[in-house]
Amino acid sequence: MKRFLDLISEEMKKAFEASGYDRELGKVTLSNRPDLCEYQCNGAMAGAKLYKKAPIMIAGDVAECCKGSDVFLSVEAVAPGFLNLKVKESFIKDYLLQMCQQEKFGLDMPEHPSRIIVDYGGPNVAKPLHVGHLRSGVIGESIKRIARYAGHEVIGDIHLGDWGLQMGLIITELKERQPELVYFDESYQGEYPQEAPFTISELEEIYPTASSKSKEDAAYKERAMDATFKLQSGVRGYRALWDHIIRVSVADLKKNYENLNVEFDLWKGESDVHDVIPGMVEYMKKEGYAHISEGALVVDVKEETDTKEIPPCMILKSDGASLYNTTDLATIMERMREYHPDRMIYLTDKRQELYFEQVFRCARKTKLVDPETELLHIGFGTMNGKDGKPFKTREGGVMRLETLIKEINDEMYRKITDNRQVDEEEARQTAKIVALSAIKYGDLSNQASKDYIFDIDKFTSFEGDTGPYILYTIVRIKSILNKIREQGGKVEGTVLREADSESEKALMLQLAGFNAMMETAYEETAPHKICAYIYELANAFNRFYHETKIVTEENEEKKSGWVALLLLTRDVLETCIHVLGFSAPERM
Repeated sequence: MKRFLDLISEEMKKAFEASGYDRELGKVTLSNRPDLCEYQCNGAMAGAKLYKKAPIMIAGDVAECCKGSDVFLSVEAVAPGFLNLKVKESFIKDYLLQMCQQEKFGLDMPEHPSRIIVDYGGPNVAKPLHVGHLRSGVIGESIKRIARYAGHEVIGDIHLGDWGLQMGLIITELKERQPELVYFDESYQGEYPQEAPFTISELEEIYPTASSKSKEDAAYKERAMDATFKLQSGVRGYRALWDHIIRVSVADLKKNYENLNVEFDLWKGESDVHDVIPGMVEYMKKEGYAHISEGALVVDVKEETDTKEIPPCMILKSDGASLYNTTDLATIMERMREYHPDRMIYLTDKRQELYFEQVFRCARKTKLVDPETELLHIGFGTMNGKDGKPFKTREGGVMRLETLIKEINDEMYRKITDNRQVDEEEARQTAKIVALSAIKYGDLSNQASKDYIFDIDKFTSFEGDTGPYILYTIVRIKSILNKIREQGGKVEGTVLREADSESEKALMLQLAGFNAMMETAYEETAPHKICAYIYELANAFNRFYHETKIVTEENEEKKSGWVALLLLTRDVLETCIHVLGFSAPERM
């Protein structure tokens, strides 16, 4: 289906052409004065110089040509040459009827769908998720869902930090605490225990202890580096311990991400490309891309057009050790080989912008990717507390993600049960659903690259630009539909009618903008565009609701048309919140 605005523009372009002017002057935009008109066209202003004619005269000619249009209710030429437009109710109704009859409300599907890998999450194993992991998971999940809805094949990869010194630190600390464990007996040839010698809670305490020790004790750090080397060299006991660490950590990560309604198709990590690295390094040397600089192996990625300094991309350190650059490049190489994606999208803190610029340039220069493969880094801003500084606990530490989720769940439960008798289990379940909307909408309604204030009071409010307000609107629609059913009224099989009030027309116009908005959200990888759209849609519905006695309306034809409008509004809102990564309860 064509975009609603494109159809209006097409009608205006015909009028310009019929009036003897360039049809391209007929581009229509949303009105910046909604008190005067619904849409506007400023083409006459641009045409004045071209045709050496007063813009108001051009506008007048075009307005005259629009008389009898099937699209425009009114076209008014106003000084100095603007065209103020209002659209016919019948045209809007026909467009919405088409939306109702088509899959995905008539959103055009791509002729050649892209294969996209979204790299998001990026937690380190053996460490609890904290609030700093929120944005990558929430934004990445939404971008994945938006691209899928737009008709593309999308693979989400968590890309775990599961290799390197942190593993050596954990193994070293375990050896100090339990040297008798069979994993440290290098002569042992039997099967290793199925049960891990630690719980997730113990593991989460072991890593920071080991990390702290390594900073103060050089000999301890040396032992940790040796343990890392043994692990990466394939020492059986160390690999078996590593397997336990991964299994225990991933089980806990899955539980935490499930609470955020975040799902990954791949649970791969840096370890998955360990065996790929030697071949990649050899290839870069052989082809002359990599050279030694101050002992390290690097690839120059600076370009003549650069206005700022772009350092070389380091492939191996002077001691031969690999870095994040190395594993990220090897991961790109492996993804191209296994999945051959058209796009790879990376979600990280925006402070890593230069790093990804280096890695992407290196991947292109060394031909790890095809020339047409798109590499995109979406850098997000910081989630801050009300003091404008990175979000912390009341004690000033980094807050665990599960603690943040629990606090918001508890706050929503308090609001839902305040001065009301509610079933305990239902209230807890509803609070969980609404709390997730508060967290996700609170994050996604901001442009990803910007820092934002995480304000629990604001985000959990049922009023204003919040997730709970959107859900409250959906639940309100469901409640009205249920009341009509209970009264024996017809809900299914109803058909839209022309609007007969300004608020009804405004709601219908907002619905007609769905396809254009969803296309833009995909093209610009911009979930905040969906948030802005559903906030306006919810506002338009609530204005209509307050002005219209839907349930008690006696004219069955009118009531039936309203029911059809409610169903479409509910379905569009629920589609939008689904791609944002949350859902609505049946009752609130």
